[in-house]
Amino acid sequence: MTNTQVKHAIDKDGFYGDFGGAFIPEMLFSNINKLQKSYVEILNDESFKEEFQDLLKQYVGRPTPLYHAQRLSSRYNTNIYLKREDLCHTGAHKINNTIGQILLAKRLGKTRIIAETGAGQHGVATATVCALKGMECIVYMGEVDIARQAPNVARMKMLGAEVRPAISGSRTLKDATNEAIRDWIDNPVDTHYIIGSVVGPHPYPDMVAQFQSVISEEIKKQLKEQLNRDKPDHIIACVGGGSNAAGAFFHYLNDEDVNLILVEAAGKGIDTDHSAATSILGSQGVIHGSLTMLMQDQEGQIIEPYSISAGLDYPGIGPLHAHLIKTKRAEVFSATDEEAIKAAFELTRLEGIIPALESAHAFAVLNEKIFSKDDVVVINLSGRGDKDLETYISKLTDHK
Repeated sequence: MTNTQVKHAIDKDGFYGDFGGAFIPEMLFSNINKLQKSYVEILNDESFKEEFQDLLKQYVGRPTPLYHAQRLSSRYNTNIYLKREDLCHTGAHKINNTIGQILLAKRLGKTRIIAETGAGQHGVATATVCALKGMECIVYMGEVDIARQAPNVARMKMLGAEVRPAISGSRTLKDATNEAIRDWIDNPVDTHYIIGSVVGPHPYPDMVAQFQSVISEEIKKQLKEQLNRDKPDHIIACVGGGSNAAGAFFHYLNDEDVNLILVEAAGKGIDTDHSAATSILGSQGVIHGSLTMLMQDQEGQIIEPYSISAGLDYPGIGPLHAHLIKTKRAEVFSATDEEAIKAAFELTRLEGIIPALESAHAFAVLNEKIFSKDDVVVINLSGRGDKDLETYISKLTDHK
């Protein structure tokens, strides 16, 4: 695992261009400073890499397939391939990062793990690796998300994790993250915070991106095997914080021949008060220890985001994605709740795959952007839809 080079790499201070860094309270300085000084060495240690790769293969089930979606391709007159992260153990890409971070935490001598979660997939993945390694696990989750993601809450508890509700603010992902940070401040010595996305203070955005880079590494190999080429024309991924997008883009960041497409949650519409489309509605500011793009008012107070998807209603995006958007390296779309639901039902009925609501947003681009019949389009199918069945069932009469 080596960092991507040239203009889209993180610099020595943890910035991607104008975005990133570590804006942290004094109580976290020791933990963050230790991470900054040790993470690259640990990630490049041969014994670490061997254990990480072995677990990805034998436990997570990698490599995940790159599936040619023939009926979907015919529907849109192009060549669509799905990176099947939904087939990972626990049902999403999140496990790639939690495997890496639990191994890191063990090497740092930590005995207690905390995490935040929105849709619950990161919480499940964290609880899973804590069970695997016999470590205490506490997951913070917004009270609203606990209600709408009940299956994942049950899975976390079955795995031995304590799920603590965040009851302030909008009681969703932002507030769960706030609570996790408070916990880390109170327990800096024995606790490692497994952040679930490419957000937070340096080195988290780079560290999480590197753990997720296995996605684009496999895409390159699989395209070579299937099409005798190692790069697609387009890669599409949904973005809240953006770890699945970072993983799918990582090995193509500096390859201008590959069009990178991010899809945000427009919620009920970007012209309403119920949206999470940060790139359109946001401005530069600091959230959870990182300088990035976020939704805020003129006084710098966070504007509460909204999405039908619990994993995308975050009021910011990772600093890497903010940089890719500002430099126009990435193309950005937004999908409303209804557009995502429609795309989910279409994928399900054309290909027999029920996507997570987060992933469904990526598929909505197919109705907005025209691709050529010769294009190779890779969509990162970041998670499966079991956790969202209650929402889908409520929409069945509208999508017969």
